[in-house]
Amino acid sequence: MVKKTKLIWSEKAQLLVKELHDEISLNNYNWHKFRGNKQRRSAELIISAISQLINDGDEREIEDLLNQAILWIKEEIIDTGCKSH
Repeated sequence: MVKKTKLIWSEKAQLLVKELHDEISLNNYNWHKFRGNKQRRSAELIISAISQLINDGDEREIEDLLNQAILWIKEEIIDTGCKSH
């Protein structure tokens, strides 16, 4: 069975969203620099939701990602820092 997203999303769109997700996602190298940045954290969650949407992800998980992004934007979520530092 062919997934429904294969019918509406081009391979280029799927590759572009993966590339953007890889670029925006926090990792071991930039975690301390961006962990408290509300724009960066929101963008990471939003691109994760878009990636899930394009790749037939779970709709509830997509909604949860978007809701968490909104909380970051509203500053209702803040990073409390690393306990080991």
